[in-house]
Amino acid sequence: MGQSSRKLGRTTAALTACLILAGCGGSDQDVTSPSDLAAAQQTAKTGASPTLTRVRSRRRLKCGVSEDKPGFSQRNLAGQWRGFDVDMCRALAAATLGDARAVSFTPLTSRTRFAALQSGAVDVVSGGAAWTFSHDEALGLSFAGISYYDGQGFLVRSRDRFHTIADLADARICVVGGASSQQALADLFKARGQAYQPVLKDTLAQAAQAYRRAECDALSDDVSWLAGLRNGMPARDHQILPGFIADEPLGMMVREDDERWADIARWTLNALVLAEQLDIGAGQAEALRRETANPAIRRLLGVDGEFGQRLGLSADWSYRAIRQVGDYAEIYQRNLSGLGLARGRNALWDAPQPGQLYAPPMR
Repeated sequence: MGQSSRKLGRTTAALTACLILAGCGGSDQDVTSPSDLAAAQQTAKTGASPTLTRVRSRRRLKCGVSEDKPGFSQRNLAGQWRGFDVDMCRALAAATLGDARAVSFTPLTSRTRFAALQSGAVDVVSGGAAWTFSHDEALGLSFAGISYYDGQGFLVRSRDRFHTIADLADARICVVGGASSQQALADLFKARGQAYQPVLKDTLAQAAQAYRRAECDALSDDVSWLAGLRNGMPARDHQILPGFIADEPLGMMVREDDERWADIARWTLNALVLAEQLDIGAGQAEALRRETANPAIRRLLGVDGEFGQRLGLSADWSYRAIRQVGDYAEIYQRNLSGLGLARGRNALWDAPQPGQLYAPPMR
């Protein structure tokens, strides 16, 4: 059996299970039907994307995001979604529909995000889940690249005795039960031969509330989320301990049965990173598209080559994403600078303070 057949078999089983389980239904959900599965089978033969067809038919991208993650996905007082992960979906909408506004957002939790994607309730999930072996192979999903290099850490009160991760022996630590963060926490203390007291909660919000009520000495999860939580507290009273206990590479997830759609999401992310590498911001894209002689810029902005056509998109797909949403640096600065998160590993590999961010060339 070939790789595509194995992937399709796993995805079909996952979708069937999801439709049986409670909680996969609901209002305004585009649940995968037998005809959708047939279209997925046809994808391997024609290279067409059934997901793109549905997105274009409804003229709207359905994006799942974390329900309340400052800097990444959060609604303002007017009910408008803002954040790094939100902008990644807006860029995908611009690339596929020509309009970054043509996207609706569904707030998801760690318990609902996978089922929502598997069932077809959303077309893509942006952020919120780490690219791990289990997530990639067992759930019928594909990761379309790493948009943010995160890591699991600890938030503690500054007045307490904790200054390093090693100081947390015997501490009470709040963590979401059943999440990968719980496993990483257990692995850490097992490897160190230390004891600790896990305080398990069902959601990040409940874990944060427990930390505020001093039910635990430390709160453990992605440092990006901890930074957003700390941002709403007195700055001197809380600190994030230095170091990570687990890598958490985050990115857009799509269903595994539509490889062309995964390519579209992947190259939309790559285009944003390449735009930063080539110094093409939202304000420069239009003039550069008209005037530049740089071959790499001309290809990225859709002047030369047939890259959009190969993805089933318009020639200016990446130009629209960059022009309407910005390059990677602009998206990062707009959403994450206020949280005090340095670029760190999310800086370009050739930056003055090098990071891990890198995109394959478009050629």
